[in-house]
Amino acid sequence: MIRTSLKWYKKFRRSLSLLWEIKGTPQERARGISVGVFSGCFPLFGLQSLIGICLASLFKANHCLAVIGTWISNPLTYIPLYWFNYKIGSFFLGRESELNNFSELTQRQMWEQGWIISSSIFLGSFIVGLFLGLILGLLSYIFFKSFSNKRTPN
Repeated sequence: MIRTSLKWYKKFRRSLSLLWEIKGTPQERARGISVGVFSGCFPLFGLQSLIGICLASLFKANHCLAVIGTWISNPLTYIPLYWFNYKIGSFFLGRESELNNFSELTQRQMWEQGWIISSSIFLGSFIVGLFLGLILGLLSYIFFKSFSNKRTPN
């Protein structure tokens, strides 16, 4: 058990060190993470990485870190992330009480509610993505800046 934990820890540290060796200024790398996280908050499976790369080109950000940032949505986070996005979107659209429990909806009702659900999820994804992208971009900028200062000889 301890041996397995040590292997995972070493792999994690190696992966982390590879991330910090990615070329680019701290600003470019932080923008990459920021646009990637923003893109990853949308429920557009298969397109998140492409959107992240397009936004990275637009904002002169690191493409690799943009793709990595989209991994904020993964099989472990899909349901909680998109449920949260739906709730945030519903709140901002003034529809927070319209749908409280998906398990009680029939398939026909689900199709009828499609626009309400979609618009709530997309608005919530935009708001949550913008917020998380800005916060994680700022935190990663601070981290990359301090890391680059430690590696640069005076």
